[in-house]
Amino acid sequence: MSQIKVKLVRSRIGCTPHQRKVLDSLGLRRREMVKSFEDNAAVRGMVAKVSHLVEVSE
Repeated sequence: MSQIKVKLVRSRIGCTPHQRKVLDSLGLRRREMVKSFEDNAAVRGMVAKVSHLVEVSE
């Protein structure tokens, strides 16, 4: 299965509590932090919820 890299490019300040929980579950705590995940529907759904804060690369 392929991997995707998710990078937090905008600050968590001003996010809703739900968006912060999604970022916590992805493990993105600081700006410019990058995590690698398996490319599946669950991760894609979480990324879609905070798409304005993160950047995804294949």
